[in-house]
Amino acid sequence: MAEKSGFYYPNKFARITVKAMEEIMGRNGLNAILNLAGLTDLVDNYPPDNLEKQFDFADFTALNVALEEMYGPRGGRGLALRAGRATFADALRGFGALAGVGDLAFKVLPLNAKLKIGVPAMANIFNQFSDQISNVYEEGTDRIIYTLERCPICWGRKTDKPVCYVAQGLLQEGLRWVSGGSEFKVDMSDCIAKGDEMGRLIIYKEPIG
Repeated sequence: MAEKSGFYYPNKFARITVKAMEEIMGRNGLNAILNLAGLTDLVDNYPPDNLEKQFDFADFTALNVALEEMYGPRGGRGLALRAGRATFADALRGFGALAGVGDLAFKVLPLNAKLKIGVPAMANIFNQFSDQISNVYEEGTDRIIYTLERCPICWGRKTDKPVCYVAQGLLQEGLRWVSGGSEFKVDMSDCIAKGDEMGRLIIYKEPIG
């Protein structure tokens, strides 16, 4: 069992992710992942639907490692991306910080303004409700950088490439929603697991579809 981090996601975030995984791989697949991750106490017993900060980053990371171990790096990556997208679609857009992003006044803004407001709003949800630390800044005219300065997805991991696919999927879906249906390219350039100071995701402002 991995050493705990002492940093937490609220139960609700973990519950959303676990339910998203169940949706994608079925109950048996999820149970196999939970067993592999050493989280047997969550089998048929999801984290409660509240904002208490009780789900340790090390356990959240264990879920992601188990995905990769069970489905291989490529399969695990695809599933983690899907889980990240489902996590946003199912739940995060209901959060207060993003409530204004769904209303009519926001919908008529130009795309650049939507991104300028919407991406920091996503980061603020995590900063406000969890121990994750994320910041957002623009780089040049065509890119937005989303940082993971304290990351729940690769806690204690050592890898040779970025592995925070759940965050990548979550941002992709968040951007699709904020923009009113466009898809965006999101690259992981840096990752704490591979020895970088922080995780960095590059969002290209020009939609791809």
